[in-house]
Parts: sequence; structure tokens; C-alpha cells
Amino acid sequence: MMRFIAHIISFLFHPLLMATFCCVLLFFGLTDTIYFVFTPIRIKLALIITVFSFTFLLPLLNVLVLYKLNYVSSLYLTNRRERALPLLITAMCYFGLYYLIQDFSIWPAIKLLILGGGVCIMCAGIISLKWQISTHMIGIGGVIGVLLAICYFMQLPILLPVALLIVLAGFIGAARLQLNSHTPAQVYVGFIVGCTIQFMLFFVAQMLIFI
Repeated sequence: MMRFIAHIISFLFHPLLMATFCCVLLFFGLTDTIYFVFTPIRIKLALIITVFSFTFLLPLLNVLVLYKLNYVSSLYLTNRRERALPLLITAMCYFGLYYLIQDFSIWPAIKLLILGGGVCIMCAGIISLKWQISTHMIGIGGVIGVLLAICYFMQLPILLPVALLIVLAGFIGAARLQLNSHTPAQVYVGFIVGCTIQFMLFFVAQMLIFI
């Protein structure tokens, strides 16, 4: 039963879904921003669909192609040595999306989370050359890093959503351990990498704005 629940949690909070999840949260969860009030619903939905296509559908198609070409032995990328190329290609999808939306008049936080997501995934691909790291925890850590940055730099009262996401991260980490997919170190390091990269990206962006 516990393993079944762990599989469900791992599926629902797959790392490829984290960018879409974060966009939905930013557009519909943070009601105290001008972007919530003044961004038309059709623009929000169009952007969420675009993010979903670039950060989930395209990477998933890439893994399917690599699987058909026998480059990877499993669609779940359980073999560390087979992870690097799919992850780097996925990072390129993120960077391509970031380039695509550069000139869009949308909340800069959306652009930064896409850029940060690409950097996180690229780092995961590089790390995977030598050591297995939890991409699930990089994903949820990145979402928390984005919200922490918004809370800190925009002074928004969103500590409750952050606290709930930290609890969720605990469940995701426990699920990955229950499935024997990672060691505790791989789970903790994954979370730290995702959270730190996203927060520091917002920090650098703020510094550049005020210089």
C-alpha cells in the first residue's frame, strides 16, 4: 500500500510537471499581485498551455524517441548513465521557451522560473554523469525557491503556501525513498540544488535591476 501511494505521489508531482504547476500557482494562487488582477484569463491559459507543451510534452516526446532508438532502456530513466542526454535536451526545451517569451509583456517571475528550470535541469544532467540526484526534489525545491524569492523581494504574505509546499516536498522525498529510487543524500541535495538555483537567479535579477 505504501509503495502504491509513493508511486501516485511520484507520478502526480513528476519533475516535468513542476514548471506548469508553478505557473498555475503564480497566476491563480497569488491574488495580491497586479498580474493576477490585470492579466486576462485567456493570456494566462495560453501561457500555461505553452509552458506545458515545452516543459512536459516535448521532453516526454524526446524520451520516447530515445527509448525507441534504444538509447535509454526505460522511460523512467532509472539508469543514471542514461539520464544525461535526455536531461540536457529537456534543458534546451526550457531555454528555447525562455527565448520565445523574452519579448512577451508578462510577469518577469514567469520568465525567471523558466530560465531557472532550464539551469536546474542542466545541472541535474551534468551531475548525473557522476552521481544520481533526485530530479523530483530539484523540481519541488525549485518551486519553493521561486516562491521564497517572490515573498522576499516583493514582500508578499505567502509564507503559508511556502510552508504547505515544504510539507509537500517532505512527502515527495519520502515517496522517492520508499521506492528505493534515491538515497537520503540524493533527496536532500536535489532539494537544495533546486531551491538555491531558483532563489539565486531572482537575487541576481534584482541586483541587475538596481545597479
